[in-house]
Amino acid sequence: MKIVLEHLTKRYPNRNRKIKTEVIAASDLNFVIPDGQLIALLGPSGCGKSTTLNLISGLEPPTEGRIFFGDDDVTSLPPEKRGVGLVFQNYALYPHLTALQNIMFPLQNIKGKDRPTKEQMRERAVEAAKLVQIDHLLERRPKEMSGGQQQRVAIARALVKRPGVLLLDEPLSNLDARLRLQTREEIRRIQRETGITTVFVTHDQEEAMSISDAIVVMKEGAVHQIGKPQEVYDDPVNLFVAKFLGTPPINVFAGEVKNGVLYIDGGAVLNVPGAPDGKVSVGVRPEGFVPTPNGSLPCPVDRVEVMGRDTSIVFRHKALETDAGRAIVSAEDAVGISDAVRFALKPHKTYLFSADTGERIRFEIEGGGHEKE
Repeated sequence: MKIVLEHLTKRYPNRNRKIKTEVIAASDLNFVIPDGQLIALLGPSGCGKSTTLNLISGLEPPTEGRIFFGDDDVTSLPPEKRGVGLVFQNYALYPHLTALQNIMFPLQNIKGKDRPTKEQMRERAVEAAKLVQIDHLLERRPKEMSGGQQQRVAIARALVKRPGVLLLDEPLSNLDARLRLQTREEIRRIQRETGITTVFVTHDQEEAMSISDAIVVMKEGAVHQIGKPQEVYDDPVNLFVAKFLGTPPINVFAGEVKNGVLYIDGGAVLNVPGAPDGKVSVGVRPEGFVPTPNGSLPCPVDRVEVMGRDTSIVFRHKALETDAGRAIVSAEDAVGISDAVRFALKPHKTYLFSADTGERIRFEIEGGGHEKE
């Protein structure tokens, strides 16, 4: 089921009655979620991602704009008529019901000629339970199951109606780190097996990048960038997107461009032909540093952390936005580094942003092409 959002806006009255301006939770959203894909709405708390999910589900009416499922305008349809399955951060399972009864519950609320028989309800519930691999737990009640098992019951309950769209709102937040990893892999497997269009809300960029076909990066109710996870990571449109994606995060320096050369703390560090003169914020991915005796960026070293194949160098520089930066290099390149290091910068892992607006400033890489790898 393809989902189309057209100029979708949601405004709320300000809680402070003395302030007449409204709170904009979603601002003029325009994008398409292709049929059969898993899309992550990604951003910090309060960015509007859950509001967007609620608008798609019908739990919230939009102030302006329209929502289409395929060719059908569903803007005014109530949630129960949109054919969506919902899974929330709070699993909302009925504690007195078994897993089987919890999964069957949505089918029992179907009225009229479309209501399945009791045997059909049970068959569909067992089918959904097998899909999420909990068919051996159907007689247990929620208190007798782990958090991950309860989450699977919630997903099976959403799938049992065979919805055209599956909506997941922070579904892994209540799980520990290991269970989060296992469950997100299960969500991806289930989505691929069913082919159901899925919208996944999360603030965890690693979570979003690992399982999504595309990510929608949001801030303050607005969409900043949409694309395949690796493409957005490699080619951020602004400083916010660059800083939000990546573990470890991008290193940001204060810099200046003069005559096609980038300077950090007065030292020339990289040729950036095509970039206009002026103050810039310089973003360098952790993998964008190359330790070399002739490196143009000297940095005192706080510590060196060996991580097997790779090594993390934690360094300081007075032009850094934060107290310390981090470079990820091969173990071979880190040999002999102790108190200080000189870095060369990889052009395709170095990004320039306006010091005023944070918008991306493009430059040409010597030998052809631009800074996107």
